[in-house]
Amino acid sequence: MPRSLLQPTLALLVRLTLVMALSLPLRAMAQDLAPPEGEVLLTVSGEITQTNVGATAQFDRRLLESMQPVTIATTTIWTDGVQQFTGIPLIRLMRAVGASGHRLKATAINDYAVDIPSSDWVENGPIVAYLRNGAPMSVRDKGPLWIVYPYDTNPAYQGEVIYARSIWQLDRIIVE
Repeated sequence: MPRSLLQPTLALLVRLTLVMALSLPLRAMAQDLAPPEGEVLLTVSGEITQTNVGATAQFDRRLLESMQPVTIATTTIWTDGVQQFTGIPLIRLMRAVGASGHRLKATAINDYAVDIPSSDWVENGPIVAYLRNGAPMSVRDKGPLWIVYPYDTNPAYQGEVIYARSIWQLDRIIVE
């Protein structure tokens, strides 16, 4: 192609690409989460922008494990001795779903529910644990998911309010 035709053609392609990109809804441009392939352990809904099943973000163990889990060692008022919990930092989970609310309504399998304010979604804060001492937690053993704070590292995490937010058998979160 002659150079004289190449310049205008390239400029037109750039303009068309820009117009098409700007005309797409922002949600379509965002990369949604991969869909779960196994048993869904957690469903997040509400004020979120990243979804994978309808208007929800659903997580199986594989998806949770792919989100750079951390392990914390801490005592709890419900267990004996120091326990090792592995899971996803709550702040990382909220970022992954594009949470924009000010609190979470966390609900357990038995419909027990607690509110967790966004001020708790901090670095070195609570995790959504799926392993305890290296093993998956059964429903009988407070699993499969448990919101665990690093109780031993911060005196602010050693009180009734935080203990009440430490919901086990977690299966749903609504971002409000």
